[in-house]
Amino acid sequence: MKFTKKILAAMILTSTLLMTGCGEMNIGTVDIEKVQDTPQMKTLVDEGHKKIDEVQEQLLKESENKSEEEMTKAAEEFQRKAVGIQQAYDTQMKHKLDTVLAEISETKKLDAVIESSKDAPVVFKGGIDITDEVVQKLQ
Repeated sequence: MKFTKKILAAMILTSTLLMTGCGEMNIGTVDIEKVQDTPQMKTLVDEGHKKIDEVQEQLLKESENKSEEEMTKAAEEFQRKAVGIQQAYDTQMKHKLDTVLAEISETKKLDAVIESSKDAPVVFKGGIDITDEVVQKLQ
């Protein structure tokens, strides 16, 4: 009986602390589609596509007059290189975006930032839309 009372008291204390101690969370939202249309992000995407095209052209030149097996190997090599290039540019874009989001989050004292677009909103009411600030910093 004493054990049950202690557990009940602990649960009440915990729930009270959670409801009053945490306070209100400040959540920011950002529309990634708009962010991807910024010049910095478009430049990174274009650079990535250009490098992939260069690799493809080089492999096509190297594989002229080659057997079907060698062509298959060249195609596999292209695929591997293209994935590597894409991952490298995705990492650069993520790093830039994370840096900007961290700056804005700190300035606005946001507890969290989530992706929310107009087509598929995650937050229907509330939240602070920081998309325009992110776009401005990425200009």
